[in-house]
Amino acid sequence: MPPPADGPAAVAAGGRVPMKRYWEIDALRGLMLVLMTFTHLPTRFTDPLGQPFGFVSAAEGFVLLSAFVAGLVYTRISDRQGVDAMRRAFWRRALKVYLAQAATLLFLFTIITRVGLRIDQPAVKNLLSFYLADPPEAFAYSLLLVYEPALLDILPMYIFFMLMSPWVLAFALRHGWAGVMLASAAFWALAQFGFSEWLYGLAAQYLHLSVPFHEMGAFNAFAWQFLWFAGLWMGASRHAPDAEPFRIPRWVAALAVALAIYGIWWRHHGINGQAPFGGDEELNMLFDKWQLGPLRIVNLVVLGIVAVRFGPGLMRRIPRLRWLEAMGSASLPVFCAHLVAVLLVLAFYGDSQTARPWWGDALLLAVVFAWLYAVARATQWWDNRPPKARYRDTGTIDSSA
Repeated sequence: MPPPADGPAAVAAGGRVPMKRYWEIDALRGLMLVLMTFTHLPTRFTDPLGQPFGFVSAAEGFVLLSAFVAGLVYTRISDRQGVDAMRRAFWRRALKVYLAQAATLLFLFTIITRVGLRIDQPAVKNLLSFYLADPPEAFAYSLLLVYEPALLDILPMYIFFMLMSPWVLAFALRHGWAGVMLASAAFWALAQFGFSEWLYGLAAQYLHLSVPFHEMGAFNAFAWQFLWFAGLWMGASRHAPDAEPFRIPRWVAALAVALAIYGIWWRHHGINGQAPFGGDEELNMLFDKWQLGPLRIVNLVVLGIVAVRFGPGLMRRIPRLRWLEAMGSASLPVFCAHLVAVLLVLAFYGDSQTARPWWGDALLLAVVFAWLYAVARATQWWDNRPPKARYRDTGTIDSSA
């Protein structure tokens, strides 16, 4: 998933508050981008590398990490410069994500549409069925973040979270997180029982909304907000210099390891692959990605416990993977660049995972990852220019938070 932040801020809120960069988080977010690219590109590697750690995808890890970073960075801005500065920083970031979404939509509606129609590509026609039926209306609704074509439904959810976060964070800093998390859990529970569909029905009835429900994005934002605000809470709790590290009892860590191993075995050696219960749709909803089903949260929690308990020791023992760090630190541009690559492949090859021989898939992946790394390095170069040059070019110093 695209980030609301390009990493723990090297410079926050106009460059006035130096912030430590956590290379471990950058590397993890880079790993999430790699897994997303494997999942979204239609190749022979798509199914084996989809949800590789159990019934949890890269999207969950990315949302949680991005929310953690946002909580850490923006709480520190609020602490040092005030709530108004924190709100402005959130809004600037939301605007940046919105502009990235608009640019990607423009690429989809122009170049990808033209190529797909010229070569009569079914994958593009299916992706753009609503747009092709009424381009002006679809384009307007897409800019309003109502119409969200597949693959381009992630950034609108982040924008929604970023716009909500300053109010939620300001409330939590004054009154504590208990009420926030209870309300968030309540909305998650409502989402499991059709709350989004009910709201859509009201909008269709009273506002005459013409966008079909299935064209409004696969992610249920009312469910996924629980994951976002949980990450925001964890990040906010880490901003104090004397914050105690997370302490996990040994028995909890042992249980988490056992459950994580079982989840990985079930995912890769079970007879149903990524569908944990085969054709039983009701049971599969317990692991549903788009609704963020309850067992999916359990799987994510046990993986999180394992990562927190054993991750720091592992990171001290392995070489720093600076190419992953580079991709994670430039996560928004890299995410958009990965969408460009995926859309081009869909336009020229379609969505078949066997359209090329195995060596063709390997070559395609090598080219795509080289492209993503080049985008990451170019972004780093741009962000690391002297502040005076950045101010002269943009009129302001953009926060990497």
